[in-house]
Amino acid sequence: MGKEKIQAHAIIEGRVQGVSFRYYTQLKANELGITGWVKNLPGGRQVEAVFCGEKSAVEKMLAWCAHGPPHARVDSVTVDYQSPSEFRGFNIRY
Repeated sequence: MGKEKIQAHAIIEGRVQGVSFRYYTQLKANELGITGWVKNLPGGRQVEAVFCGEKSAVEKMLAWCAHGPPHARVDSVTVDYQSPSEFRGFNIRY
C-alpha cells in the first residue's frame, strides 16, 4: 500500500510579510519533499500556500506554519483540503 497523498490550501495570517516567510516555507517544503507554492496576499498580513505531498509531510508543514520562521508572528492558519494536483517542485509566486 502506497503513502496517502494529500493537498492542503492554507492562509497564514499575522506578521508574515517582510520576515522571509516565503523563503523559509520553500526551504521547509523542499526538506519535507512537498510540492506546491507560496505567495504574499495584498494587505501585508497574509500568506497563501498550497502544500501537496504525503499526509505526514503535509501535516508537519502545517505545524511549522503555525509558528513560521524566526521573525514571524503567526496569529492563525486556516486550512482546507483539496484533491491533490501535480506541481513541479515548490515555488514562490509573485
